Amino acid sequence: MTTAISVSDLTKTYGERNALAHASFDVPLGTICGFVGPNGSGKTTTIRMLLGLIKPSGGTGTVLGHSISQPEKYLPSVGAMIEGPAFYPALSGAENLRVLAAMGGYPLNRVEHLLDVVGLEDRGASKYKTYSLGMKQRLGIAAALLPQPKLLILDEPTNGLDPSGIQEIRNLVKDLASDGTSVFISSHLLSELEMISESLVMLREGKVLFAGRTQDLLQSQVSSLVAVPEFSVDLNKLVEIATSHGHSAAVSNGAVQISAESTWGATFNRLAFNAGVTLSSLAITQPTLEETFFEMTGE
Repeated sequence: MTTAISVSDLTKTYGERNALAHASFDVPLGTICGFVGPNGSGKTTTIRMLLGLIKPSGGTGTVLGHSISQPEKYLPSVGAMIEGPAFYPALSGAENLRVLAAMGGYPLNRVEHLLDVVGLEDRGASKYKTYSLGMKQRLGIAAALLPQPKLLILDEPTNGLDPSGIQEIRNLVKDLASDGTSVFISSHLLSELEMISESLVMLREGKVLFAGRTQDLLQSQVSSLVAVPEFSVDLNKLVEIATSHGHSAAVSNGAVQISAESTWGATFNRLAFNAGVTLSSLAITQPTLEETFFEMTGE
């Protein structure tokens, strides 16, 4: 078994509307895979099918080597947090986890360990209703880890969190993956997933736009050269040099942005010098995941 999740032609239809249309993708075992797309693109629908909560209208899939038509075979090895965790407000974090452990038949002695894993060891005795949003999300992840899962599925775990809360969840996910847990994490915060995801599945309006290694997607995008002349009067001259050599270029914030491979930088520098233009800086920028996504979706 080399994949944690594998789906082929997976479809979910509600009336006339395709919530997910003929999706095919693989999630490698033992990695973090980002599941990205705007709200309403079909991410939660896909996750619900993978967890056996709703039945597909068509197509097939496997989770940890078992068909999604038989979720009982793999669910004991899957931890999940979807649409925010639900806990008893008047119970402490530790008490909430003990209730869930007892209901699921998991060892109660895992509770203290999991509070430690998610960084709540000093607040385990505090009532859930006193927790910040970030702490509630971390307790939700602790609950998802009770079965010692081989696969962890997280649906928008950073929703509504401030930057420090987002960073806490990011570090937690990285730690879990380094211990060998496969993580499938959905988010519309593309900059977050770019930092931690080895692979990506990109959805838009129920269709898969891209599935593969994050690095491959970013490297397939054209880089930009950002040139700043010593004298701003030379900006238009730099645009002319770039366009006359077949590259699109435009002036933005006192610099010239040129769509070109990074290897063309030396040539451009020489052409500018020969034309009597001195550059005060020449930098290469790669498109971010967010820019790549908007480019691909035409948004």
